[in-house]
This record gives sequence, structure tokens and C-alpha cells, in this order.
Amino acid sequence: MEALFQIGIFALLLGLGFIFGRRAEAKHYKSIFAREDALRGVIVSTDRFPPVEFMNHHSGLVSGNVVISVDYFKVVSAGLRGIVGGRIRSYETLLDRARREALLRMQEQAHAAGAEAIINTKIETSRISGNGNKGIASVEVLAYGTALIPQPAKTG
Repeated sequence: MEALFQIGIFALLLGLGFIFGRRAEAKHYKSIFAREDALRGVIVSTDRFPPVEFMNHHSGLVSGNVVISVDYFKVVSAGLRGIVGGRIRSYETLLDRARREALLRMQEQAHAAGAEAIINTKIETSRISGNGNKGIASVEVLAYGTALIPQPAKTG
């Protein structure tokens, strides 16, 4: 009887993780898509040096970081995928969301400073483990780069 109860709890947690995880992921992607559309004017590049049209711009460091947690369903499905091998799509979407969110936060900081572009963009990732290193509890992504801000026109 106790084993049946434990299986029921597991199934309940798995179902709740799936439902609420999907809902949160869909809501986050909707926000990402809207903000990406709004920030298309801020160019992001990995080039080390600015293009010629940006040579007279001021520069400054901008960054954006995010920590996104893994839901229970993703942990279980990744564990099952680890048994048979192959791509772990549930973690791929987690990393995609985290990467895009970090880039957006960096672009928002650059936009607030009046920047037209960000060059030399770099992305760092790390995991924040839970349960004594027995799986990924969350992932952190940091995006940073050099914002190019137009100089005010000289009067005179």
C-alpha cells in the first residue's frame, strides 16, 4: 500500500511539474519574443572591433544575467533520457531561454544607456547544483559586451 502511495505522489509531482513547467516556459517565451522584437534596433555582435560607422562612439560595459531553475518534469525526463542516451531536449529549451534572456537583459541595459550596438559579446554559463551535485537545480547565463553609445553632436 505504501509503495502505491509513493507511486501516486511521484505521478502527481510529475504531472504538476509538466503542467506548470510548460505554462511557465510558454509565458517566458512569449515575453522573450516580444522583447526581442522591441530591441531589434540594438545590434549585437561578437566582433572585437567596432565597424567604421561606430568609430566615434563612446563605449561602456553592459551585461545581463539570469538564473533559471529546472522543473521536476525536466529532471525526471532528463534522467530517463540519460538511461537510453540521446539529446536532452528539455535541457536544451532551458539553456535557450536562459541564453536569450541574458542577451535581452544586456540589450535592455545598453538601450537604457542610449547605445546603438554591442560588440565583443561573450556568453558564460554555469550550473548551480542542488541535492549534493545529484543533478542540475538551475543554470546561470551571463552575457556581456561593449556598448557603443553615440557622442553628442559638437556645437560650436
